[in-house]
Amino acid sequence: MIALARKTLAYEWRRFLPVVLAMCFAGVLLIVQAALVLGIFGTAAIYVKASSADIWAGFPGTQSVNYGHAISADVESHLRMDPDVSRVEPYEWVDGEWRSSAQGTGNVSVYLSGISTRDDAMMFAHILPADLRAQLREPGAVIVDSADLDTLGVDLQNNRAWINGKAVRVVAAQPGLRGLGGVNVLASLDTARAIAGTDPHEGSTYFVAGLRSPDLADRVRDRLAASMGQATPVEFWTAPEFASRSQQYWLFDTGAGIAVLFMAVIVCFVGAVITNQSFASVVAGSVREYATLNALGAGRYALARVVFEQALLIGGVGMLLAAAFSTVVLLVAQTQRVPVQLTPMVILGCVALVAVMAMLSSIMAVRSVVRSDPSLLLR
Repeated sequence: MIALARKTLAYEWRRFLPVVLAMCFAGVLLIVQAALVLGIFGTAAIYVKASSADIWAGFPGTQSVNYGHAISADVESHLRMDPDVSRVEPYEWVDGEWRSSAQGTGNVSVYLSGISTRDDAMMFAHILPADLRAQLREPGAVIVDSADLDTLGVDLQNNRAWINGKAVRVVAAQPGLRGLGGVNVLASLDTARAIAGTDPHEGSTYFVAGLRSPDLADRVRDRLAASMGQATPVEFWTAPEFASRSQQYWLFDTGAGIAVLFMAVIVCFVGAVITNQSFASVVAGSVREYATLNALGAGRYALARVVFEQALLIGGVGMLLAAAFSTVVLLVAQTQRVPVQLTPMVILGCVALVAVMAMLSSIMAVRSVVRSDPSLLLR
């Protein structure tokens, strides 16, 4: 029966083309929607993922990186005393208001990150090369994402601006810094503390630590938490834990995340309806042919298998086309600096959903085949 299903698709491809395109359309919607969800909400954890630190220390109960509160400077000493910790550095987070001298540009909410300017610093190590990091050593120097220059009303020539009333100067624009909910601005620890008006002896928003072996992260986190006690308010996370914590907060605990998830459900529903109706109409148009096969001795179960196998083949071809179109769409999105991201597990999930759509469509279409009767040939 597989040969019959394949040959029918080959010789009557014009009839099945709308179904294949419907499957392709549903697959493209699923893949692009998933890439946008991961890309947009993945930027909530860019501070963790773009850094090489293995352990993060912050205020207890912090839901996302941008909701950090200052913790005691004693935490840094505590981290340095652990035998598996190789280096420690502070990370200063400042909520700011950006103002430039450009006409028609109002105040812009920015997230100012105060980071170490050492060449081997951990914060934003995967994005910021050593030569750009060195430029931050100048007082008032900042780095922004190149896609945010227009939003901030500056460029590399007219680069003067103010954050919370303190003068800054854009010394470089580096792609890959775009965040969720605000514009990311990088500065040195000294510049960030001068803008925030904080004293380094009072602590920092976070302390990050690198380990001699990243495989020990879970063990070191538990040991640090147990040895710190309750006297100093602090919580320790491994880097993957803190990244996941930030992403899940924005995805499940905010209105924006719920809205995007609702849109994803609607996309699945629309894709299922379109593919179901397309495939059911094609099968209904072939009901006389199925009735002929039934009259020649083919059982209804065997005919149902043909429909099911056709649905799987259509789903496979549609998914291949969807992969090709989605690749083009995502490449275009990347050139326009739209945050998109895909993982192997998400791709497999999209393939599984398309397969489920194909099977559901075949189940609905089988009803017309089962009800076909050889007496139709006499009409």
